[in-house]
Amino acid sequence: MTLNAYAKWFSTGQRAGLGKPFAVLVLTLGLFASSAASAASAAPVTIRIGTASVSSDAGFFIADKKGYFREEGLTVTFTTFNSAAKMIGPLGTGQLDVGGGTVAAGLYNAVARDISVKVVADKGSIQPGYGFSALMVRKDLVDSGRYKSFKDLKGMTVAVGSSGTGTASALNEALKKGGLRYSDVNVVDLGFPQHVAAFSNKAIDASITNEPTVSISVKRGVAVRVAGNDIIYPGQQTAVVLYSGVFIKEQPEAARKFMRAYIRGVRDYNNALKDGKIAGKNADEVIAILTEYTEIKDPEIYRSIIANACNPDGQVNADSLRKDYAFFNEQGLIKTKVAFQDIFDNSFVDAALRDLGPYKKPK
Repeated sequence: MTLNAYAKWFSTGQRAGLGKPFAVLVLTLGLFASSAASAASAAPVTIRIGTASVSSDAGFFIADKKGYFREEGLTVTFTTFNSAAKMIGPLGTGQLDVGGGTVAAGLYNAVARDISVKVVADKGSIQPGYGFSALMVRKDLVDSGRYKSFKDLKGMTVAVGSSGTGTASALNEALKKGGLRYSDVNVVDLGFPQHVAAFSNKAIDASITNEPTVSISVKRGVAVRVAGNDIIYPGQQTAVVLYSGVFIKEQPEAARKFMRAYIRGVRDYNNALKDGKIAGKNADEVIAILTEYTEIKDPEIYRSIIANACNPDGQVNADSLRKDYAFFNEQGLIKTKVAFQDIFDNSFVDAALRDLGPYKKPK
């Protein structure tokens, strides 16, 4: 019964001479109805997030663990995918609200097919000292002098995570530094964890590899980290936050709240960074969260690896993505021309920054 209905009932009861006890009953029921209505309106909005369950998802995980989503009236659920490409379909249909991963050729092709997905924020990037990805060369090839510089990659079998992704574009940048073309090497697609075994059995000569596979390969003595991507491809945008077009259209206020909480999580992550590692003042807290939420359960791995960077103000490096797009196009991987700017929506980061202000790293 609505409050208006209660008022009408009260008036009728008074005219019928039911008196003060009736008035008290009506008032009590009215207050209960009002309280119930307020509780219903304050019920948290559930946001469905797709993740790869990796360290670059730190902003999501920290915001959840530390209650930043809850403070915005949101609750979140996580679904793990083995790549961002697998998230595009569910994002396009609204089965997922938020996703995150590398910007691959498949995203542009999806947008060309009118699948509504937008890049809205940075999730992982390459900054000076934070070469989370690196060019690796098999140790025996370095020791023998077969590899001395980028130009020596010619003729080698080189692994990337997947063609049409940022790792392939990073390999292209490394080859250009040696005066080579992409066609000068034999490129194979191989999941990062498999690179260690491939180096061991000499199935590959080199690779563009992410942490923690980089550190594991070096520790096992099967490969040498010859150059971080902060040298090969400085500023590369390696991962982004994606919003479903359905989420943007139907829940714009929740989308703004989500971004505000996410940026707070990213800033906590940045507070934990020091000298290329997760080694800042709140490092223990951040590492504990990462070991809880990701598949890496050994905190020492997170202490030892070179960390990924993530812009604490959320902005995406569009120039990097434009360079990758041009590379994908050259490779014939973009099936239908798409307006590059159509994949972006910066409004949510802009709104979050108006509320939070620019990032200032604690002293």
